Amino acid sequence: MANILAGKKGIIFGALDNQSIAWKVAERCVEEGAQIVLTNAPVAMRMGEIKNLAEKCNAPVIGADATSLEDLENLVRQSMEHFGGKVDFVLHSIGMSVNVRKGKAYTDLNYEWMQKTFDVSAISFHKLMQTLWKMDAVNDWGSILALTYIAAQRVFPDYSEMAESKALLESFARSFGYHLGTAKHIRVNTISQSPTMTTAGQGVKGFTEFFGYAEKMSPLGNAPAEACADYCVAMFSDLTRYVTMQNLFHDGGFSNMGMNPAVLAQ
Repeated sequence: MANILAGKKGIIFGALDNQSIAWKVAERCVEEGAQIVLTNAPVAMRMGEIKNLAEKCNAPVIGADATSLEDLENLVRQSMEHFGGKVDFVLHSIGMSVNVRKGKAYTDLNYEWMQKTFDVSAISFHKLMQTLWKMDAVNDWGSILALTYIAAQRVFPDYSEMAESKALLESFARSFGYHLGTAKHIRVNTISQSPTMTTAGQGVKGFTEFFGYAEKMSPLGNAPAEACADYCVAMFSDLTRYVTMQNLFHDGGFSNMGMNPAVLAQ
């Protein structure tokens, strides 16, 4: 690539540490000529290493709880002040389930925790897009992305209510994609990524074993975080201006496989 994001400005949510997909996306965006603002929830910022990424990318860090409209408005306002205008792209890379973290079975969920899961992992995406819409914060032909997973379409029991959360996230992308596309030629898509060795991913029960299974099932193998970052860069660029309201599988072919002889042999 040759600076295909030159002159573009964007906001990236969710970089926790150097295993995070959002971290890789931030690095690649800057390598391709973009300027960025980094953001995460205050608690994640305390736990992670986002300040190291900010120094590397020469980017400000603006803390924001993505479930708070007030925080989102402040983030967008400060970002526009920093850039001196609107943004061109946004990455939503946010997901959290208290039920999964605490090992609650799907048949015995805490519903208050479930609502928190939906608010953090999915409704925050609608809140973000609504804030961008009301503040007229994205340039025409801009690009908004969220990261999702195939559990929105298939059953992965240990993924618990995060599956419903991702299904809701994808629906928001389609529905708001219509409004943003019609009014401002802004595109909205989700990328359904392979299981990836991130800090969050490894917190799911049986993740290591499933990672190996998906690697064998996928004709191309699991797509690494770095390759997902490349895909995000392509989706932020002008090369994909007419792709919108899509759930795009970036999974080495896993989503179209029924069975792989390599798995049977094992």
